[in-house]
Amino acid sequence: MNKKVLKYAILLLFVFFPSIQVNAINGHEKMIQQLNQLIKNDPDLQGAIAGVSIRTASSGEIIYQHQGDVRLRPASNMKLLTAAAALNVLGENYTFTTEVLADSAVKEKTLKGNLYLKGKGDPTLLKSDFDTFATAIKQLGIKKIKGNLVVDDSWYDDVRYSLDLPWSDETTYYGAQISALTASPSTDYDAGSVEVEVKPGNSVGNKVKVEITPKTEYVKIINHAVTVGEKGKKDITIEREHAKNTIIIEGTLPLKSKAKKEWVGVWEPTRYAAALFKQSLLEQGIRVSGKIIIGVVPNTARTLAAHQSMPLSELLVPFMKLSNNVHAEVLIKEMGRVVKGEGSWEKGLEVLETEVTKFGLNTKTMVLRDGSGISHVDLIPASQISQLLFAVQKEEWFPVYFYSLPVAGVNGKLEGGSLRNRMRNLTVQGKVKAKTGTLSTVTSLSGYVNTKSEQTLIFSILLNNMLDEEKGKKIEDKMVMVLASQ
Repeated sequence: MNKKVLKYAILLLFVFFPSIQVNAINGHEKMIQQLNQLIKNDPDLQGAIAGVSIRTASSGEIIYQHQGDVRLRPASNMKLLTAAAALNVLGENYTFTTEVLADSAVKEKTLKGNLYLKGKGDPTLLKSDFDTFATAIKQLGIKKIKGNLVVDDSWYDDVRYSLDLPWSDETTYYGAQISALTASPSTDYDAGSVEVEVKPGNSVGNKVKVEITPKTEYVKIINHAVTVGEKGKKDITIEREHAKNTIIIEGTLPLKSKAKKEWVGVWEPTRYAAALFKQSLLEQGIRVSGKIIIGVVPNTARTLAAHQSMPLSELLVPFMKLSNNVHAEVLIKEMGRVVKGEGSWEKGLEVLETEVTKFGLNTKTMVLRDGSGISHVDLIPASQISQLLFAVQKEEWFPVYFYSLPVAGVNGKLEGGSLRNRMRNLTVQGKVKAKTGTLSTVTSLSGYVNTKSEQTLIFSILLNNMLDEEKGKKIEDKMVMVLASQ
């Protein structure tokens, strides 16, 4: 039987038996055998579900598949779809605007009416940006605001959490509330959260020291934790109360031990941003007579100052490399707002579905419930993710997309990202660019790998029903190293 007839016979097998694994694709027999053995024999995959799809980057031909058409939870591999859709809809130069406005005159250094702060989705606002706004207002000669500080987050709807967010994630930075007006504590841009740092006290028996970034009274700290001897136990919990901005710190921290840091999602990020802005105004000697209220900017208002975020091409780096859930959901709402005039999950997900079909994906085989993958209801086959990764290569914005992916074994949060401590083996270090994903019982990895024979392979590995996600990551790494050795 010649090679052409053999290949035709294999294709017929897939037509009549679509669930069969790929076998005997020219030049990949060893790889197929190794992957089959790994999936069959690894004890940590017993009782779990593995969906694997591998293609050539040059042609998109599937060279290996194991349950590649089975719908599985993708975890943060969902962000691959969200990023591609956002680049297609918004463009790599897209920016988010934040404005400060007024609707009354300034007399004797007093703004006689309200001061307005209007957010349009920027997840990268820092305390320093509010300082810049306050400085601009001071330069206009304003020293007093007679009215209220009105904050407008109506660019998006008022639904703060995606449909399936677990209640246990409410207080976490990765489950932070979504608002068109929010703030981040640092240049990691974990919008809607504060950074809590706990250090040992000066002596045994003293309470631990607590620092909040940014410095704000928007959150209240209740500190019950104490400093113990150097050989004592490091056991610190940092928890925010439900529906409040009270953070309680309990436990013990030994003398001379390293600080413990935790990022905590705040309750109501719109008011959080407003509190930071008011604080910046006071620091510039500008007093606000009224209260902070949530409202809508009137049509008669004039702009006093405006801020443009970094372009989407730059935002994609912390979004993808650090797997930022808030960025994903902001992009979903922004697409809904731009395309359908409504900044909601419902409209944004409609746009997402429309866009990914342009890359050859069949959305009828999927369940899409959010943009980040935090939902346990999201379902995507591995073959659909590998198809996406093949199709996007032809897009003008692909270099931006590709650069945003974590890189195996490369140091630096904004270089190696979530893969910086994985696959440090010299045979794969720097040669794997892929999106990670983790949920309870789920781990995933999809991207590109340069092989020993100088080919590029596309892969998607979705592991569900795992008892130990860390062991799942080791299985993913083994699979990718098999691919790299080809």
